[in-house]
Amino acid sequence: MSWLPTIIKACYFLAALLFILGLKRMSSPRTARGGIVWAGYGMLLAVLATFFLPDMHNRGLIIAAVLIGVSAAWWTGRRVAMTAMPQMVALYNGMGGGAAAAIGAVELIGYARSSGLLHAVPDTSPLRPEAWAVNGLPPALSPTELALGVLGALIGAVSFSGSMIAFAKLQGWMDKRFVFPGQRAVNLLLLAAAVVVGVLLAIGHASPALIAAFFALALAFGLMMTLPIGGADMPVVISLYNAFTGLAVSFEGFVLGNEAMIIAGMVVGAAGTLLTQLMAKAMNRSIGNVLFGSFGAAGGEAQAIEGAQKPVDAADAAVMMAYAERVVIVPGYGLAVAQAQHKVWEFAQLLIKRGVKVKFAIHPVAGRMPGHMNVLLAEAGVPYDLIADMDDINPEFPATDVALVIGANDVVNPVAKTDPASPIYGMPILDVVNAKQVIVIKRGKGTGFAGIENALFYADNTRMLYGDGQAAVGELVNEVKAIDG
Repeated sequence: MSWLPTIIKACYFLAALLFILGLKRMSSPRTARGGIVWAGYGMLLAVLATFFLPDMHNRGLIIAAVLIGVSAAWWTGRRVAMTAMPQMVALYNGMGGGAAAAIGAVELIGYARSSGLLHAVPDTSPLRPEAWAVNGLPPALSPTELALGVLGALIGAVSFSGSMIAFAKLQGWMDKRFVFPGQRAVNLLLLAAAVVVGVLLAIGHASPALIAAFFALALAFGLMMTLPIGGADMPVVISLYNAFTGLAVSFEGFVLGNEAMIIAGMVVGAAGTLLTQLMAKAMNRSIGNVLFGSFGAAGGEAQAIEGAQKPVDAADAAVMMAYAERVVIVPGYGLAVAQAQHKVWEFAQLLIKRGVKVKFAIHPVAGRMPGHMNVLLAEAGVPYDLIADMDDINPEFPATDVALVIGANDVVNPVAKTDPASPIYGMPILDVVNAKQVIVIKRGKGTGFAGIENALFYADNTRMLYGDGQAAVGELVNEVKAIDG
């Protein structure tokens, strides 16, 4: 069937087109859901086409693995709470990087076998069946393929181990930051050692000991690079490792000669890189600081915050907003924890019916991953035209009668502009403090994920409505309904 390879390549091309169109649709909240479906169809087409590659081996094992993976993803995807979505994204992204690293490992082991550096049973990997030699051994990789395979394996291993640490931090299984003297030097030494061993592999010294040392160093670097990163910087970390995974998949696609992997990896890598740049800008950090810096490290003793937090009850807060002209609602991770998005939208609708102009303000890194708050509000049915980003909403805060902050902390902290010793100094924030009145719904008096006090909570125009987010908003709903009669 000489026409079969052409059909397979056509399917790969169509799958790549669906990936690109799907990603394009994901750029807008209105079409994001359809974009995910389009990209999903593209992946399904690419997987099905792969089964028809000439001389494909171990189809039964591949099908079993696919069924296990799909079942696990389906089950966890339906059961995971919105609060756990960031760590699920980190976990799945790490699995993609790990898969790319595993492909690189298989190719390096195959190269060692074909070069006589590893004496074992013939490789029966289905990854490169169309190029098998007559003696049953995989063919020697070209210098370019070998170099790309090593580079993809390095990036994929770093993404895998780093994403696992990010998952553990988001899940609350380990401390938010882990630092020690000389940590940057250790990280650079690990990276340098991994690169040196990788170069040796790329020039043909693919011995089993070097292969093992290479992956051990790459995995260790991913761990050490992520350990010092504070929780407030997790959106940057997740987008960075997303870019890493895409690049790793693309490089391994070149090694395998798989067009679908090449294009999909390049698209994910490019999108992840752009997103990382946007997130880094929103955190006021350079990409170099993202890669090698110790996120959240303060530069000195922070300024003392004067004053006291002033409580308010739900009845008074409801009156303030019911008779306001403009109200801006600022959601944060606490909103997701409380599962309060539906109650918040119900409350906003009551205000809108009374003639109050209501908007939702979203910081680029609010929550634990890029777009976290947008997903929550979309789930509750909030119209897209009521959602404003930071740059658009900040000039409107001085004319805002009441800003309602629900679960947000670090992204509204004024010390980002006033205290050079603060870990978040220089980070663009939502200028909530400039509103005429601020109401903050918060469980207690604890600090945010960055572990620092929030000067907004002590401001003269701020009142604290303590309690669970959903319960507190429910009280506001009842109080406004009581006003309406």
